[in-house]
Amino acid sequence: MQLYIGNKNYSSWSLRAWLLMKQLDVAFTEHRLRLDGAEGSPFRTTLLALAPTGRVPLLLDDGFAVWDSLAIAEYLAERFPDKRVWPADRLLRARARSLSAEMHSGFAGLRTRCPMNIELTMPEVGVRAAREWPEVIADLRRIDQMWSGQLAQGGGPFLFGAFGAVDAAYAPVCSRIASYGLPLGASSRAYLERVLSLPAMLEWSKNALTEHDFLEEDEPYRTP
Repeated sequence: MQLYIGNKNYSSWSLRAWLLMKQLDVAFTEHRLRLDGAEGSPFRTTLLALAPTGRVPLLLDDGFAVWDSLAIAEYLAERFPDKRVWPADRLLRARARSLSAEMHSGFAGLRTRCPMNIELTMPEVGVRAAREWPEVIADLRRIDQMWSGQLAQGGGPFLFGAFGAVDAAYAPVCSRIASYGLPLGASSRAYLERVLSLPAMLEWSKNALTEHDFLEEDEPYRTP
């Protein structure tokens, strides 16, 4: 398996697929590309030669391309049923997919105002968000409600007991909240710390902090 990803400091979508595969011990070869959406850039030409979207993450399995982090999670669930990508129970599996899809299509305020940047620490943003960004606060309230409610129902330590695709989906949110000092309740905050302390997440963050020679000064291209 070959997994194509973007800069680890910025690419939240790449993190979702990479973290899921690493944490569940699915073997793959990593190909990291500098995020650059310009026509003819190495990022675009490399990815367009493999799949029609030209975006990351992109998974190749024996030459077969799967793109989009949610599609990759579903593919891995079928390819490796023993890995428990989703909960075993049918209803819990449906709920986990619903929460993952909510992340996939929602929380535009948080994403726009607080892009993932692992090397960044700006706790003052949390104060500004409370004063000026109601859309971010609304997103945070929903996230807090979701996390704390699911943890109370399932008992933790992750949203559906063991780590799975839904936790990987929210890992970039954990990073954003930590970087920008955003408000969160005690139960959700403890969950955030557990996600950020995962061995695979620590590895990703360490790599992100040492990829300065992999970056340039211009604004990075971020996949939608």
